[in-house]
Amino acid sequence: MPVQTRSATATEYDTRSPARYAWAVSRFFLGWIFLWAFLDKLFGLGKPATSGWLDGTSPSEHFLSGAGGPFAGMFHAMAGVLWVDASYMFGMAGLGVALFLGIGLRVAAAGGTVLLAMLWAASLWPEANPFMDLHWIYAGLLVCLAATDAGDTLGLGGPWSRTALVRRFPFLR
Repeated sequence: MPVQTRSATATEYDTRSPARYAWAVSRFFLGWIFLWAFLDKLFGLGKPATSGWLDGTSPSEHFLSGAGGPFAGMFHAMAGVLWVDASYMFGMAGLGVALFLGIGLRVAAAGGTVLLAMLWAASLWPEANPFMDLHWIYAGLLVCLAATDAGDTLGLGGPWSRTALVRRFPFLR
């Protein structure tokens, strides 16, 4: 039986493959998690509804002032600080938009992993597991989405990758 080899230009997945659509749907799901976190903190949509960032409520103060574990002091000092609030909010919005549109997934994966690692560190130690929690699952999913070019299916990743900006700076893919 002859051995089949892949050409150097073959892509890992056929663009019509069900796996590509599964990655795209996962991209939308994770994007909604980040967009909802942004909208919830911006408008105070939580249960029960509270004041949002637009009303002057700090999106970081409650969470970071309750941080525990070995980094508690650092996170307590960061609670309610304007640059922390802005970084958190713009990070959540940027991740959500990048995931929904399918553009900039490499930057989103890198920045999102840093953000999720910090959120994990602020909530040490996970209640049900000595290490693993959803922050790491989401970070792993971000990396997988970027590595599989998941923005090309049901997203703008393909046209985005052909822009002059991305051709010049490929890490923006």
